[in-house]
Amino acid sequence: MSMPLTPELESSLVQHINEAEWIALTKEMVAIGQPNSTNPLDPDVPAGEEEAIALFVAGKLESMGFEVNKYYSQPKRPNIVGILKGTGDGPSLMINDHLDTYPAVETERWDKCEGNPFNATQHGDWIYGRGTSDTRANLAASLLAVKAVVESGINLKGDLVCCYTVDEEKDGFHGSIFITKTIGIKTDYSVTVEPTAWGKGEDEWGMNLSVANSGHCLISVVLRGVKSHIWRPDTGKNAITMASTVIPAINDMTFEHTPSEFPGHTPPCACVVRVAGGLRGEMQFTPDSCELSLAVVGMLPGMTLDGIIDDITSVVAEATGGIRGEDFDVEQICGSLFVEGTEPVPLDEEPNLSIRKAYSKILGGEPVPNRKNAFNDTIRFREAGINAVTFGPGEDGWAPINECISVKKSVAAMKILALAIPSILGVSE
Repeated sequence: MSMPLTPELESSLVQHINEAEWIALTKEMVAIGQPNSTNPLDPDVPAGEEEAIALFVAGKLESMGFEVNKYYSQPKRPNIVGILKGTGDGPSLMINDHLDTYPAVETERWDKCEGNPFNATQHGDWIYGRGTSDTRANLAASLLAVKAVVESGINLKGDLVCCYTVDEEKDGFHGSIFITKTIGIKTDYSVTVEPTAWGKGEDEWGMNLSVANSGHCLISVVLRGVKSHIWRPDTGKNAITMASTVIPAINDMTFEHTPSEFPGHTPPCACVVRVAGGLRGEMQFTPDSCELSLAVVGMLPGMTLDGIIDDITSVVAEATGGIRGEDFDVEQICGSLFVEGTEPVPLDEEPNLSIRKAYSKILGGEPVPNRKNAFNDTIRFREAGINAVTFGPGEDGWAPINECISVKKSVAAMKILALAIPSILGVSE
């Protein structure tokens, strides 16, 4: 028989959350294994190696009594899965986060960290450093929320699974896809502790409950012109000039899609992330080829790769007066993955019910449900048939430079998670 979470049990769980412990762990984890753990989305740039931070996290789980396994899809890139068996007759819950971070290329611009993005530095309520918001500090919050549950002495009915993955920044092929499809790990529910926080004022702030995710893909548009000598540009067709006409059209274009109850922060749209044109050693000549690399984001359920390519093709054809296959080509970037948008987890189902209840106890009110505009492992677990959502204290804005996370939001999130975990799994008498 499952016991309710009494006020005494809730008070015990909350009291086990220690702000200073989280700050210390965050500062330590931001530095571990970096910069090797940085992992760009670019398909043509090598992936990171997350082994150092993975083994550190594995040790933390083992010290809490978890049975820990390391699953390698590639050398030096172990996925960490810890299982704390329940007493039986309860559902299973996965707490998830990832072990890689996105790169910090312009390190000299990180003035909040004295030019070192892996030197986590506190300024007031904010801790700055690569991986604070996405997602070393969220990972630390997840570990300490789990630790609070373990140290409270509560006997959980269901199995608690902590799954920390590699390769998330490259859409999870060697991480969450490998874990679900090759290893076959599946739970009833999953909470990915990644950025859903908003607001920077003293009063106006909170955390969304991301019940769905938008999809994305990478598309190449190659424009073909006619090369000419720079003394006679009128005799050619400059491909870079063509690109200058195409780019505004792409920025303004709309994609065919079916509206959703949770539309995401941005509508389906495309942004240019690279422009490549002109050859080294040929400044005497105008370029006859220019490639635009596009990120298509905000994708909603039902949008397909063929439909996206058709929409972009129509826009490029109109902007250039050209014909696909003759004057330009549009195709998916080689080595990239097509990620579909997911259907929302109903608010009246777990884990949403317990997160909403715990949120009300700690912060009052309700977390605002939304569609997370970015990729995270929630998508892969949702694809595997799990009721998977995202909830965490990181800033849902992905700062390229001076990334940061709020101390007060992180403490609140840990308390909410510590209350939600036993509520979802059930507590034995």
